[in-house]
Amino acid sequence: MTRTDRADLVLVNARIHTVDARLPEAGAMAVRDGRIAWLGADQDAAQWTGPDTEVVDAGGRLVLPGFIDAHNHVRLGSDDACVQLAGVRTLDGIHARIRAWHTAHPDAEWIEAEAFDYSAIPDGRMPRAADLDPVTGDTPAFVLSYDVHTAWLNTAALRRLGISKGRTSLPFGEAETDPATGEPTGFVKDFAVKGLSRDGHRTLRALGVPWASPDRQYGRLARSLDDAITYGITTVVEPQNSLDDLALYERARAEGRLRSRIVAALFHPRGTTDADLDDFAEAARRFDDDRLNVGPLKLYIDDVVEPRTAALLEPYAGCGHHRGETFYPPEEFDALLTRLDARGFQCFVHATGDRGIRTVLDSVERARAANGPRDARHQVVHVECLDPEDTPRFRELGVVACMQPRHSAPEIAGPGKDWAENVGEGRWHKAWPMRSLHEAGAVLAFSSDWNVAEMDPMVGIYTAVTRRPLGGGEPWMPGETVDVETAVHGYTMGSAYANFLEHERGSLTVGKLADFVVLSRDIFRVAPEDIPGTVAQTVVVGGAVVLKGS
Repeated sequence: MTRTDRADLVLVNARIHTVDARLPEAGAMAVRDGRIAWLGADQDAAQWTGPDTEVVDAGGRLVLPGFIDAHNHVRLGSDDACVQLAGVRTLDGIHARIRAWHTAHPDAEWIEAEAFDYSAIPDGRMPRAADLDPVTGDTPAFVLSYDVHTAWLNTAALRRLGISKGRTSLPFGEAETDPATGEPTGFVKDFAVKGLSRDGHRTLRALGVPWASPDRQYGRLARSLDDAITYGITTVVEPQNSLDDLALYERARAEGRLRSRIVAALFHPRGTTDADLDDFAEAARRFDDDRLNVGPLKLYIDDVVEPRTAALLEPYAGCGHHRGETFYPPEEFDALLTRLDARGFQCFVHATGDRGIRTVLDSVERARAANGPRDARHQVVHVECLDPEDTPRFRELGVVACMQPRHSAPEIAGPGKDWAENVGEGRWHKAWPMRSLHEAGAVLAFSSDWNVAEMDPMVGIYTAVTRRPLGGGEPWMPGETVDVETAVHGYTMGSAYANFLEHERGSLTVGKLADFVVLSRDIFRVAPEDIPGTVAQTVVVGGAVVLKGS
């Protein structure tokens, strides 16, 4: 071997879990020009090592492919200018945090908060302006739910945003009204569908809501990208962007903040035109390299279970005949998906309720019948409440199940929480059926759904494996757990396949991009309760060490 054959980087003293059945394990790895050049036994690594080779000693630790987070809202992030309500379980607790923030910022033009939990509102109802007014006064308040699907406004914000009895259908959501008076209550539904759209964001910005400003968006993005690398996430799939948002990624790239690779899906709200689709296709051609890739389309068929806006086959527990609505009549969605499929677009469709999921699967089936089968890899995103009759259809139709294991944790969705109570115990067997889908041959792509839940893949893997609370305790629906290997596959090769990246990412294979993480613990060998404490000690992206711990 000549000197020119020496590697740029050599990893030694490692227990490499490759996620490649052809060579499941190795002890060392060599990298040249950003790609994996060799995998083999530790004692053979010296032949790849020259005077200019960077040598990384893994210390006998587990090495995995870099995690691919298949659904991560890095652009939404977590905003340090907002009152943080995560973990607050009562209305009094929400009041205390907002009051403390307002006292510390008496001259603020807006009070903004994020991550309120629906279960903190008494009597299972949705929040109202009157719940905020005592602690916000005449300062407008804009409060987002933990899932960013709804917004909660005080009376001053209703006035500032022009919401009134005669104006409740807004560019950024649908304002709920009091059934007796017709007056807006302060609760705004469909924020994720409308408020995160191009028009919704522009409207909020024009109305002076600071949260929607480009600088605040960029701050959230930059911090989230830093977090992603800390957790060993080397590829992030950002599932919902407008064309305006792409400038944020360009800025992050120019400023050296784009250390993780990005796949950016473009939001397709209702009313998207053929001209818009042409613009989307042009953006996909413009942004098409291994660092920033644009292309899939994000759509919604229903909303979420907690405020009872997901579409269910049978009524919500204790809600009479109410079973939620789909955003499109089935026939209209059939025609839409068929048209997008014919143009070659991959679709990520948000669907949480069993009727919403079935509507998407039916539409994929009709698109295949109209256009002929192709390797489309359309995704159903979330798959929270799946009727068992539809489980085999994922494999049959080539539809990917993009799931967020952490959402199934008992302390988030289990007994006593809004999700479990709203669907009722008779449907709990439908909750996040990861094992059933896996055994039926479906492709599982795992993700965090940050900032709805923790970004750390270790938290997701732990929940997928145990269905237990993060702090320990009784599991919920443990029959739908998966083993560690399946969970790791979901965060690596499953997510790579889901995004047409399996030829260059997802496994540690000769020729693929050298994206990998050295973990502090061997999650295949430790007790499940020790998985969440595992950290990324070294992270490598394209053969460059971007994080090096002790």
